[in-house]
Amino acid sequence: MTQTIWHIDKEHSDVQFKIKHLVISNVTGVFKEFSGVMMTSDHDFDGAQVEFGIEVKSIDTNQPVRDEHLRSSDFFEADVYPKIEFVTTSFKRREEAIFEIIGNLTMKGITKETVFQALYGGKVTTAEGIEKAGFEITGIVDRKEFGITFNALTETGGLMLGEKIHVTANIQMNKQ
Repeated sequence: MTQTIWHIDKEHSDVQFKIKHLVISNVTGVFKEFSGVMMTSDHDFDGAQVEFGIEVKSIDTNQPVRDEHLRSSDFFEADVYPKIEFVTTSFKRREEAIFEIIGNLTMKGITKETVFQALYGGKVTTAEGIEKAGFEITGIVDRKEFGITFNALTETGGLMLGEKIHVTANIQMNKQ
């Protein structure tokens, strides 16, 4: 069995999130700095091992004041906990192009088992001879489980922020 190593192609990948705001709409954002590696056996992604990291200070919601608040101790506490990390414990094919990814997600020094789904887009070799694989990874993270509890009440008594963060990562991997 041959081990294959894949690295994220940052130019063709992104990590997005959205969270309810004032109960009526979503606030969206991205993390601009991230890296990851995937190790597979014999070109098969079933059973892959993944290590993925996000630089918290790279958060961008297109509102600089809000981004600074998100980096503060009210939310991510980026100076103390500069990275969000994910390491798989399971990467299993559930359907032809769908994988279930289970792993340990660490934010603000708290590690929780988290489940994501990956839609496999396929593999291709570029004109430059680089073999690539693509995935769209989705999941929901409960921010309160990671100590991100800041909130306020609206004038009608609703919560200003939702508790569930919807994550989508569009990832292209380059075979080493």
